[in-house]
Amino acid sequence: MNPLRLLLIGVVATLALPACKRTETPTAPAASDQAAESEPAATGVADVAAIDAALANPARFPGDREQDETRKSKELLVFLGARPGMHVIDYFSAGGFNTELLSLVVGPEGRVIAYNNEPYAKFSGSKPQERFGNDRLPNVEQITAPPEELSLPDESLDAALFVLSYHDLHWRSKDGSWPQTDPAAALARLVPALKRGAVVVVVDHVANPGGDTGEIVDTLHRIDPEIIKRDFEAAGLTFESEANFLRNPQDDHTKQVFDASIRGKTDRVVMRFVKK
Repeated sequence: MNPLRLLLIGVVATLALPACKRTETPTAPAASDQAAESEPAATGVADVAAIDAALANPARFPGDREQDETRKSKELLVFLGARPGMHVIDYFSAGGFNTELLSLVVGPEGRVIAYNNEPYAKFSGSKPQERFGNDRLPNVEQITAPPEELSLPDESLDAALFVLSYHDLHWRSKDGSWPQTDPAAALARLVPALKRGAVVVVVDHVANPGGDTGEIVDTLHRIDPEIIKRDFEAAGLTFESEANFLRNPQDDHTKQVFDASIRGKTDRVVMRFVKK
């Protein structure tokens, strides 16, 4: 099977990518909003009460709530420092599982960007209207654009989240079904949009060290955590900490992430970076 289709079938199966999308540059905020967004990101810990309320929200899809334990949704949102009023981008947001949780946590004063590129949007599945249609999540803005062309207002974001998606920027598919994305150029678009003090959390399938990163991603859809750290530090972010709530020592990192014996149970690194 085409490796892109294999990847995105797996993504769609758990996340149901939205088909609704926007390709134009985001509308600039009003002058009063621009002034507020130019301030450093607010420091502080996650609002656990807001996170608990989001997880328990009865408007969530039943299938989503059933995934919280395996995804460690609460732990992830706490590690991100999620709280009301934040402006966040869910990078390669797929079907918006995490986008919705972020939307519920940040509330009406916050904003969430659900960002996908064209391949993610193309294989989006059948649930976009359920997730984002009819203004169901009014504080969510969908954007579809190549990573190297993503346009975001400077110093407008308090946080960014990559869940099982950063490795795709290194993907070099043999059949050309995935574009030749440039990780450095993608991060060069993202980092200026982060406020001072903004947090970036990256979750990804762990690969063993060594070898060609593009080849490893094409074969296994995994990435060496040191490559992640190298890339984000080179982009101007500071590595702050790593969490272990998605680690699995039984995974030897040699199987493709869609292998039935390991799917949904891969060893996953969770890293947090900060813009100083």
